[in-house]
Amino acid sequence: MSTRPYRDIYRRKSRQIHVGSVAVGGDAPITVQSMTNTPTTDVEATIKQIRALEVAGADIVRVSCPDEESSAALARIVPEVTVPIVADIHFHYKRAIEAAKNGAACLRINPGNIGSAERVREVIKAAKDNNCSMRIGVNAGSLERDLLEKYGEPCPEAMVESALDHIRILEDNDFFEFKISCKASDVFLAVAAYQQLAEACDYPLHLGITEAGGLMSGTIKSAIGMGSLLWAGIGDTIRVSLSADPVEEIKVGFDILKSLNLRHRGVNVISCPSCARQNFQVIPTVERLEKRLAHISTPMTLSVIGCVVNGPGEARETDIGFTGGGGGHQVYLNGEKHHILRDGDIVDHLVDLVEKKAEEIEAAKAASETPQQAAE
Repeated sequence: MSTRPYRDIYRRKSRQIHVGSVAVGGDAPITVQSMTNTPTTDVEATIKQIRALEVAGADIVRVSCPDEESSAALARIVPEVTVPIVADIHFHYKRAIEAAKNGAACLRINPGNIGSAERVREVIKAAKDNNCSMRIGVNAGSLERDLLEKYGEPCPEAMVESALDHIRILEDNDFFEFKISCKASDVFLAVAAYQQLAEACDYPLHLGITEAGGLMSGTIKSAIGMGSLLWAGIGDTIRVSLSADPVEEIKVGFDILKSLNLRHRGVNVISCPSCARQNFQVIPTVERLEKRLAHISTPMTLSVIGCVVNGPGEARETDIGFTGGGGGHQVYLNGEKHHILRDGDIVDHLVDLVEKKAEEIEAAKAASETPQQAAE
C-alpha cells in the first residue's frame, strides 16, 4: 500500500490490445503518441521525422494515408523505423487494406464511414491477416449527419453513440483488437464524452484534445483535459495535438504523465520562478539545463532552487538538488548534503552529476534484470 495515498490513481480496468509489439490497455503503461506532418510520399522526410520522435520517446507514431501512393510508401517506411506505425484512414476502404498489407500495425478508421458491410469485412480480414489492430476515431467535428440531426449539435451523447455504433460493427464481425477515441477541441465536451464512454465499454481509450492550438495554448488545454481524465483513471494511450513540431507533442505528453506520477521518462526538473532572493540566475540556468539534459531518458528528479528558503526541502525529495547560497551553492545527492559549488559553471556541473547518476541507475537496473527481461 502506498505511504502517500493522496497520490494514488486507480486506473479504469480496460481490456488489453496490441499495436505491433506495444501493449495498450490493461496493466500496460500509458503510451505516448504523435503524428508525422510530412507528406507520407516523401519517404526520406517521413522516416527522419519518425526517428526524431523515437529519440524523444514516442511509443507509437501515426502516419496519414490519404491516397494509394501514401499507403504504398508504408512498405518502405515501416522497415526503417522501430516504433509501430498507425495508418490514418478516413473514407476509402482500399487504403486501409493496402496499409495493413504494407506494414501498418494499426488502422485509425471509422468502420461506419467506409461503405458497405462487404467493404468493412474486407478491411477486417486484411487487419486479421496482417496482425493489425484498429482505432475507432470519433471526432466532434466530423460526426455522422444522422447523429447531428438527432441531437442538434455535437454533444457527449452523440459522440458516445457514434463510438458505440462503430464498436458494434467490429464486434459483429468478430473483431475486438481495437481502441477508441472521442476527441473534441472543446475541453468540456471531450472530457464529458470520454467519461461517458469509459462507463459504456471496457475497450482501451486513446485520449486527446484535438486541434488544441499552438505550443503554449495547446499544452494548457491538453493538460487540463487529459490531465483530469488521467487523474480519474481514464485513458490508456495519449496524443497531445499541437500546431508545433511533433517532437514537442511527445515532450508534453510525458510531462503530463510525469506530473500525475503515471509514467516517468527523463529528468524531471523542479525549479523556482526566481525572485530577488536568488543567488544565481535561475531562469537561464534552467533553460540551458533542459536543453543539455534532453538526451537523458533515465527517470530521475533534479531540483534547481535559487535560495535556501525552499531549496533544502526540495533537495531532500529529489535525486539531485541544487540550492543557491551566498557563500557557495549547496549540492545534494539522494536527499543528503554532499558538497558546495563555489566555482565552475553550474550547468556543466549539474549535467555531469545527472549523467553519472543515469549511468548508476541503468547499471543497477541491468544487474537486477533476468536474462529474459534483458532480452526484451
